[in-house]
Amino acid sequence: MAHTFAFTVRSTEVDFIGHVNNAKYLEYMEWARFDWLITEGYTIEELQRRHIFPVVVNMNVNYRSELVMGDEITIHTTLVNVGKRSFVIKHELHHEKKGLVADGLVTMVMIDQTKRRAVELPNELKELFLSIQKEELIP
Repeated sequence: MAHTFAFTVRSTEVDFIGHVNNAKYLEYMEWARFDWLITEGYTIEELQRRHIFPVVVNMNVNYRSELVMGDEITIHTTLVNVGKRSFVIKHELHHEKKGLVADGLVTMVMIDQTKRRAVELPNELKELFLSIQKEELIP
């Protein structure tokens, strides 16, 4: 099932020409991603306890429409793929009137806090991801 995260574009997020800078879209996606992980029980404290952290290793973004101050945005986050050490998430940013304003695929790995190297996904996380993926495939 897609995770939903909503927010309103603030004045501090627009640039001198009056729209949201492209880098802010990445920040919005990060907010949604961490909200999703936290909702699934992977809080910062839980990740610290496990000595692992999620790290972005690849990101591809399609910018479809500009955002301006006051725009109300909903981000839908879904799981696309689960590997041995990585997982791929899709973010879709929607505006009530403009529709899809941006979307992106984000590949992430879990790294060991001490070794700073990618590690296999914890079994519970992999099982969670696989159950989410199955839910998304059921019509």
